[in-house]
Amino acid sequence: MGAWYWWMLLGMALVTYIPRMVPLTFLDGKKLPPIVSGVLSNIPYAVLGALIFPAILFVQEGNILFGVIGAATAFLIAVLGGGVMSVVLGTIAVLAVYSLFL
Repeated sequence: MGAWYWWMLLGMALVTYIPRMVPLTFLDGKKLPPIVSGVLSNIPYAVLGALIFPAILFVQEGNILFGVIGAATAFLIAVLGGGVMSVVLGTIAVLAVYSLFL
């Protein structure tokens, strides 16, 4: 391992540490406006949706319906009040049955 490896490692550590440290340092004890707080609280859901949606479309090559059925099942179970495990297991069960008829 050359010196470039350690410099790259240090650079990556700083790049991930600084965005976490700055808000804790400068916003400690300050109240954010409600609109900013609302936007920040919705970011995890937006990122999760952006990560999951492309996977729904390409989960099984040549069969987009497989992903759509899985997403619809997961959404329905979640809307009906199912927990995370029931959503995952329910979706797996529905897709297992659906794959038997392919």
